[in-house]
Amino acid sequence: MTAEPSDLERVAAFRSELRRFVLRTNSAAAEAGLSPQRYDLLLAIRSAGEVRVTELCDLLQLQQTAVTQLVKRTEEAGLVERRASAADGRVWLLQLTAAGEALVQRMVVAARGEVSELATALQQVGASLHDVS
Repeated sequence: MTAEPSDLERVAAFRSELRRFVLRTNSAAAEAGLSPQRYDLLLAIRSAGEVRVTELCDLLQLQQTAVTQLVKRTEEAGLVERRASAADGRVWLLQLTAAGEALVQRMVVAARGEVSELATALQQVGASLHDVS
C-alpha cells in the first residue's frame, strides 16, 4: 500500500501544526519565565494532582536523573513542593504550590486557542488516515 499525495500533504500539514503548537506554547512559557521542560513538569503534576518522581519519568518521557534535577530546580523556584506520603513515609509526593498553580492556570488559559487549532488538525489527519485503511 502506498500513500496518496493528498495523505502525504495532510500528514505534513499536521506535523507543521504540531511544531507550530510546540513553538507557540514554548514561547509563551519562556515569556512566563519557564523552560519548556519546567512547563511540562508543572502540567504533569497539575494533571496528576500529586505524583511521585518515578511517575513523572513516564509522563515526561525523561530519565529519573533528569526529572530529579528538574524537580529540584522547580522546587527551589517555589513552584512545587514535596510531602511524605501518608501511606508510605518513604515515598515523596509532589504537588504544585499556590504560585505554581497560578502560573499553570495562566498558561493553560492562554493556550486554549492553540489547543483548539491542534485538535482540529488531529481530527483532520485522523479522518484522512482512516479513509486510507
